[in-house]
Amino acid sequence: MAVCVLAYSGGLDTSCMLGWLIDQGYEVHAVYVDLGQPGEDRQVMKDKATKIGAKSVRMIDAREELCRDFAFPCLKWQAKYEGPYLLGTSIARPLISKKILEVAEEVGAEVYVHGATGKGNDQCRFQLAAEALQPHIKVYAPWRTPEWRESFPGRSEMITYCEERGIPVKATASKPYSSDENVLHISYEAGELEKLDVCGVDLVDFEMTVSPEEAPEQAEEVTIDFQAGMPTAVNGEPLSALAIVEKLNEIGGRNGIGRIDILENRFVGMKSRGVYEAPGMTLLYQAAAHLEQLTLDRDLIHLRDSLMPAVAELVYYGFWYSAKLDALMAFINRSHRFVNGQVKLRLYKGNVIVIERSSPNSLYDEGIATMESGGSYNQDDAEGFIRIQGLPYRVQGLVDRFAD
Repeated sequence: MAVCVLAYSGGLDTSCMLGWLIDQGYEVHAVYVDLGQPGEDRQVMKDKATKIGAKSVRMIDAREELCRDFAFPCLKWQAKYEGPYLLGTSIARPLISKKILEVAEEVGAEVYVHGATGKGNDQCRFQLAAEALQPHIKVYAPWRTPEWRESFPGRSEMITYCEERGIPVKATASKPYSSDENVLHISYEAGELEKLDVCGVDLVDFEMTVSPEEAPEQAEEVTIDFQAGMPTAVNGEPLSALAIVEKLNEIGGRNGIGRIDILENRFVGMKSRGVYEAPGMTLLYQAAAHLEQLTLDRDLIHLRDSLMPAVAELVYYGFWYSAKLDALMAFINRSHRFVNGQVKLRLYKGNVIVIERSSPNSLYDEGIATMESGGSYNQDDAEGFIRIQGLPYRVQGLVDRFAD
């Protein structure tokens, strides 16, 4: 009997998949990785998997690790995919694989099964992580196989199968879109959101944020502290990485912060439409950027910004455990040694405004920057500097003049 680990969510798809794998002769170890997603009571989910026939069921809380070791390193990079997307789903998938593969090693599983389809990015993220962390394990994605699609061409067939097997599932009417949630964000896609003439922010029932129009009339201020580029406190209170994200989700959410509607390019080649909300991470990205302006050298921050799109692509595509990203993370950790300090933000109806920033490692010198008379900057020095900078342009100008 082949032994497998299943990325188990407790929903219709993976509950059905668990029973189906057992029918195919697998010994199945179900692993639920808790990253802050909602759902049934965890004990109910565990009991369900046991009743279906799982050999073992593991419930792993990885929320703190998600924030500290995955999201916050991306924050140092200001990593955004194709503009505004803060990679909330992309960051989570390699951690899910890591935790499941740890169980696979423990139980001696030969196969890693996940419920991602053959059209999305998650299949890449799960499989690339598996091939890096456990190169000899077989990755099995039933949705990519004809035998699964023949058995379950649609949702109704899955519900019927669960009824016949006595698998308890909630067969509620589907929403006009699908959603995926963790502590970092919620993503909404598919269904009615595939129609580009539909306003996404009107269609979606957002769970983490109020609309900017319904946000309070009174602005709210929040301070965020950083050490070596890592958030450490909110409003003067030292907190864990998870607690910081949860606190800022509350603050940002009630002020209508962090909603986006984008058309993105998937790794598999197609364009897809996604609506996202990420209130806490939006505040962290904004605050971190303002502190970096104060503490990072011009050439260093420009270099970081030039590399950022490549980092965002690596994360989005699923190359978290690549040598390239590992080296880039070493660079960003070195560069952010002195990104220490505090930023105060004002939040008002979806807007984020910086009002104060301070750092013991500030590179800002008021005596040099002042536009008033005096100061420590000698303007005479600029004459030679500009003449040298202009030399190649003067030479080119003379050549062009006589070329005519």
